[in-house]
Amino acid sequence: KEEDFEIIDKKQLPDATELRNEEKAKPEEARWSAPILSLARKASENLALSYGSALKSASLVGLVSKPGSSDSPAKTSTRCHTMEERANLMNMMKLSIKILIQSALSLGRTLDSDFPPLQQFFVVLEHCLKHGLKVKKTFIGQNKSFFGPLELVEKLCPEASDIATSVKNLPELKTAVGRGRAWLYLALMQKKLADYLKVLLDHKHLLSEFYEPDALMMEEEGAVIVGLLVGLNVIDANLCLKGEDLDSQVGVIDFSLYLKETQDSDGKQDGGITAVLDQKHYVEELNRHLSCTVADLQNKIDCLEKTNSKLQEELAAATDRIGSLQEEQQQLKQQNELIRERSEKSVEVTKEDTKVELDTYKQSRQGLDEMYSDVWKQLKEEKKIRLELEKELELQIGMKTEMEIAMKLLEKDTHEKQDTLVALRQQLEEVKAINLQMFHKSQNAECSLQQKTEAISSFEGKTNEMMSSMKQMEERLQQAEKARQAAEERCNKMKQELAGRLNSCQQQMAQLDSKCSTLEKELKSEKEQRQTLQKELHQEKDATTLLKTELQQMEGLKKELRKLQDEKQQLKKVREEQEQALQEMGLHLSQSKLKMEDIKEVNKALKGHTWLKDDEATHCKQCKKEFSISRRKHHCRNCGDIFCNTCSSNELALPSYPKPVRVCDNCHTLLLQQCSSNSS
Repeated sequence: KEEDFEIIDKKQLPDATELRNEEKAKPEEARWSAPILSLARKASENLALSYGSALKSASLVGLVSKPGSSDSPAKTSTRCHTMEERANLMNMMKLSIKILIQSALSLGRTLDSDFPPLQQFFVVLEHCLKHGLKVKKTFIGQNKSFFGPLELVEKLCPEASDIATSVKNLPELKTAVGRGRAWLYLALMQKKLADYLKVLLDHKHLLSEFYEPDALMMEEEGAVIVGLLVGLNVIDANLCLKGEDLDSQVGVIDFSLYLKETQDSDGKQDGGITAVLDQKHYVEELNRHLSCTVADLQNKIDCLEKTNSKLQEELAAATDRIGSLQEEQQQLKQQNELIRERSEKSVEVTKEDTKVELDTYKQSRQGLDEMYSDVWKQLKEEKKIRLELEKELELQIGMKTEMEIAMKLLEKDTHEKQDTLVALRQQLEEVKAINLQMFHKSQNAECSLQQKTEAISSFEGKTNEMMSSMKQMEERLQQAEKARQAAEERCNKMKQELAGRLNSCQQQMAQLDSKCSTLEKELKSEKEQRQTLQKELHQEKDATTLLKTELQQMEGLKKELRKLQDEKQQLKKVREEQEQALQEMGLHLSQSKLKMEDIKEVNKALKGHTWLKDDEATHCKQCKKEFSISRRKHHCRNCGDIFCNTCSSNELALPSYPKPVRVCDNCHTLLLQQCSSNSS
């Protein structure tokens, strides 16, 4: 925000001798402010005449009661009272505007907020705006402020948006009354107060939400006041809103100003020369005071130079530290890039290795499946051969020579099957070795991931150290900014005090201005350096976020490795089940020799029972469970039906078999009952 003061060139200030010569040579009306005074006086006289006639006509219209009106005497009294209030407020407004214009043009300078006629003008305007306001009830209590209708100007006139935003951004204002006063100050400084109020009066249907029907702003007096406010565009006002407490000001009208003005209006022309002489004496006293304060100002300038030298040394040290920090940042960035490249390469290599190993495992699994299908086909062929042999045994019992030849053929087949089992076991051992290699590679990948996480944690520590050093730098910069603000305040005070100096102090003030400009440039450079440091901090934060994303990617890779390990365990389980199935098949093949020897005895025992074929049975006869690789088929040697292992786990010695043979549960119970009955 800009400061609320005006710097005046010292060359523009006239000397005391020049003032005296001009006073003697020129009359009062021929001075530099004579044309402005004449225009202002003519405008005020015209406004007073026109608005006075309008007020008289309005008062006559309002006081005369209409025929046939049925109002009560209480209502007529309240109306008369409100009309008197409006007339009094309008007269006070007219007086305050007239005195403000005359006093401002007689002084011939910009008005400050401490100017009494200006303060009284704002008090009277505030009373006019408060007249007839409606009371709004809220949760806190009743609220009655004139800032509500002023906020409508922003919607109706877009040029007033700057005033509304600046009023809302002032942190000192906490009440609606203070915001309304600040709004009036800013509108007067812009010389658009009359225009904004005219926009409000043009939209009275919106003002009816805030004002009563007989309020001043809703009647003709409001238009008259807006016309009077047009004359204030002649005045230049420079009002400071920073140090003033607008919330707690008490708006009381001081009538003494207007009484004094009426008494002193006749003697103004005679007292013009005395006022000039008073100004001359005042300038001489100012010169004496300035000559006394020159030494103090020089001491202050020396102190400022010392502080500037200290600030320059601190800036040099700060720039050196910033350079070292930038070098460390570049090194860290290079290390981060190297680590990223290595991690990406390692991840790609591990992915390729896992893909190759998966392909090999799939190929080995396909080979095992093919081998298993071949063995299954061979088993089916053997079953067919066995059925054929059984048929031949039923047809030709006496052909021993052919049976011996068949036995030899079966022995050869069993040897070949044993060889195939040995080859399958070798392939399984190779698969186990591949799985071990996969496990070692996964362990190596986990170790590399741990190393990378440790490196990233070290980088995070370094970044934290960088952040702490940057915070220290920011604190020092804040201290420098505080010193700069103090220096600026001192410079502003010096400018205000030295505004009325004579030509003898111009060279020293020029030197001070140059030094202040150098200080401001240096402070601007410090601000730019601070902005660059903040940008670098944001870049480092982005780098840390990228590292965190990479960590998240590494965690995702870990999850993928875990999934692969789970799949590997599942494949191990499948492999173990296949091994068990192969073992059972080997046992089945080893038992086939014994079965061929027992065929003769089985044929005798199977005269009363039919031997069920393997292809005909798909489920266990007792538990009705489906057969699979893990659930094998088993014949009962007594009844000839096919059962699972659990339903045919019993063994008994049959008359056709010398050794105990597999029997189903039903046959087991029946045979035991028969034995018990025979023994009894």
